[in-house]
Amino acid sequence: MLVVMGQPATREQIEHVIAEIERHGAQAHSIPGDSRVAIGVTNHHGRISRDQLQALPGVSTIVPITRPFKLASRETRQARTVIQIGDVRIGGDEVVVIAGPCAIESADQAMTIAHAVRQAGARIYRGGAYKPRTSPYSFQGLGRPGLEILARVRRETGLVTISEAVDNESLDLVAEYCDIVQIGARNMQNFSLLTHAGRTRKPVMLKRGMSATIEEWLLAAEYIMMEGNHQVILCERGVRTFAQHTRNTLDLSAVPTVRWISHLPVVVDPSHGTGRREKVTPLARAGVAVGADGIMVEVHHKPEEALSDGEQALTPEMFDQLMWELGIIVQALGRKIEGPAVGYQLRRGLGVTGVFSS
Repeated sequence: MLVVMGQPATREQIEHVIAEIERHGAQAHSIPGDSRVAIGVTNHHGRISRDQLQALPGVSTIVPITRPFKLASRETRQARTVIQIGDVRIGGDEVVVIAGPCAIESADQAMTIAHAVRQAGARIYRGGAYKPRTSPYSFQGLGRPGLEILARVRRETGLVTISEAVDNESLDLVAEYCDIVQIGARNMQNFSLLTHAGRTRKPVMLKRGMSATIEEWLLAAEYIMMEGNHQVILCERGVRTFAQHTRNTLDLSAVPTVRWISHLPVVVDPSHGTGRREKVTPLARAGVAVGADGIMVEVHHKPEEALSDGEQALTPEMFDQLMWELGIIVQALGRKIEGPAVGYQLRRGLGVTGVFSS
């Protein structure tokens, strides 16, 4: 249930309500909001009733939450969550593009790609330092040295950085070196890892599991939010089906569904969703068209030499073109996107007005 405090409610009244909830063995969660103070109540199991809470000083109303995912539900928070990292806002009017290689291979490789995607308009740089691979013989990532390279990328380009954690130890390191912690599809229901991620207080990108329903995905987000971390970004990256023409089946219908039932921002990863370079751009365009708050794509300056997933990586030139096309779609939707550098627009002879917001 959700306890909505009156306007104005004093700090003492809010703290008293929280103390009463916890005294009955339930958990109280302060819900961020602009216009009201709300407290989510979970794990109460009938130990404290609506009438008891309604009678407390400062309480305006009690709202029952019918969704199995309580904190991620639109019933709990009507306003959409916007996650602010520096000057990057995820979940607002801007469509944020995340780009970079599947794996950090060297400082030269990482910096070359970082400068290219930044010039084209990417706001966030992705790069794997830990790689959960299907085969134990595949490249597993550089580990901590890879994270140190990501820290250099942030210093020299100003890009926000994101990298995947595969266990509690790597999660602590990713949280130390990067701005956003990614929980991959294989770990979506690694509940101890999700709980640990919730305690870091860093923004967390949670990828949908390969066979997960939307409800299971949002319940996984609930594990993070239960620890007090409401900075959760959902990522649709395709689910496993009978289809053979694509690596996974990118479920774009998940985007409007999630936006309807949850306040959390949602991005689309067409690189893992398709596994094929020629499919990435069309599905990225479609992801923006159906309302995604961001797109995450893999970019490599030498994809034929990539140590991981080169077949789904765009070249910098292809990424430039994608950014231009996304700008046209975003403009039609009345949203914003970081545009390509002026030099790129002039090279194309397209001018510099109208489409992009910088």
